[in-house]
Amino acid sequence: MASDARVENAVADVYRKLIDAWNQRDAEGMSGAVASHGIVIGFDGSQMIGRAQVATEIGRIFADHETATYVTKIREVRALSENVGLLHAVVGMIPPGGSSLMDDRTSVQTVVAVLDGDIWAAAMFQTTPAQFHGRPDLAQALTAELAQLLPAASRHR
Repeated sequence: MASDARVENAVADVYRKLIDAWNQRDAEGMSGAVASHGIVIGFDGSQMIGRAQVATEIGRIFADHETATYVTKIREVRALSENVGLLHAVVGMIPPGGSSLMDDRTSVQTVVAVLDGDIWAAAMFQTTPAQFHGRPDLAQALTAELAQLLPAASRHR
């Protein structure tokens, strides 16, 4: 349906805004992609509720240390209704100054985006470490899959 495609595109755009803002170390940009009462759950389990708290906490993170860069692969985007969509992605992180993925930072990300007034925004953005307890082959396979998204020169170092 055309409506499903509209929702799916809007949700993917919200996700790209979140990731681009993180990679550019732009706390205001990141918080602007979150719904007014949206929830962000970080890799470490930290929780931020609402744009102001996201801007403050993400700004503190960016001020405190240089952050890794996300490499992302969207697995699925689906419309749940005319005003709600779900996105599932996998991500890896490249450390500052590095060129390859950190094995221990591969994660799964989920976004539930909603039409918040007249803009699409993340009602929920969650990052979950992809630890695959007891199944290191799955973790290695995911890291290898994401490594294929790196520039060719980075993959051969």
